[in-house]
Amino acid sequence: MVPLFSKWFYTFVVFVCLFVCECGLIGRSWAMVFVSGGYKVKIYDNQPGQAAKAITEIRKQLEELQQAQMLRGSLGVSEQLALLSCHDDLQQALEGAFFVQESVFEELEAKQSVFQAVESHVGEDVVLSSSTSCLLPSNVFSRIQNRSRCIISHPVNPPYYVRLVELVPHPDTVPAVMELAYGLMTEVGQAPVRLRKEIDGFALNRVQYAIIAESWRLVKISIEDFLHNSTLNVLFLACTTVPKLQCIRYTAKRRELIHSSCLAPSGVCAYTDKEDGIISVEDIDLVMTEGLGMRYAFIGPIETMHLNAPQGMSRVLLLLLFEYTNSIATSPLLSSPPLPRALPWLGDVLSNMIS
Repeated sequence: MVPLFSKWFYTFVVFVCLFVCECGLIGRSWAMVFVSGGYKVKIYDNQPGQAAKAITEIRKQLEELQQAQMLRGSLGVSEQLALLSCHDDLQQALEGAFFVQESVFEELEAKQSVFQAVESHVGEDVVLSSSTSCLLPSNVFSRIQNRSRCIISHPVNPPYYVRLVELVPHPDTVPAVMELAYGLMTEVGQAPVRLRKEIDGFALNRVQYAIIAESWRLVKISIEDFLHNSTLNVLFLACTTVPKLQCIRYTAKRRELIHSSCLAPSGVCAYTDKEDGIISVEDIDLVMTEGLGMRYAFIGPIETMHLNAPQGMSRVLLLLLFEYTNSIATSPLLSSPPLPRALPWLGDVLSNMIS
């Protein structure tokens, strides 16, 4: 494949961490992804020595991946490591860069400060990209003078293993920057998707939160129950302003505590052994890991609907339109958007597909 860019003349700058003392997984993963595609990568950290520690950790991970025959790209470990360099000086790190991938923690002020500092050291043609998972580009890049070259490149953690990247433009982002980012991510082996405009949660987290919300309803674990019913056997409660938190999950079969990662939209996670729900915590997880997750690993929900009916999506939409006008119209699952707004939308989609 012909390289999208001349790899020996262009450089990535990856901000592993800023204002903290340890290097993050996302920044290191981005560096590993970019060098696997044959690009030079400069890792910058404003804490002296942290960028060097990041490369040490990357070396260890690449060697382990090579032993497990899971190393990405056509280059060996030594060749990929030769493309990496660490820097404690911002101006030096930005020399020769054409793409800056910021990966600092999810704090708006920190990200704004990073890009404000970067802009003063780079030319107008350098793309400024953020790894944020929840902050809107209009806010992240609000202090940038030239916002036409700004974009969100939101990876799925960890980027080296999960290849999806959400590309979210700033309202001022020019199409050429979106195309450049899309081609670049594709070339280094990621799977980019393009959002046409910014929206809270982007695409992945909006779908994820919808699944989580319905899972909570089926299990009947709710914050209201916890606050108003003192008889619940609550095993663990965690409150945080960060959506990703470490919780203790109840395992009914073995009666043991295991650590798992949980996304709680409300910021509060309460696990109980309440028996009046529709399904248990363990079984709702199996619905995903042994059911939908297995299917969605290779076929998405829209394609599934299209292939599941003899006449494809047009048949599915006809049935959905019929059901919407009858019993399902009163279902809370399908109450958003409201029925008067949903029906014209379905009709338009159906007309376009039939035509």
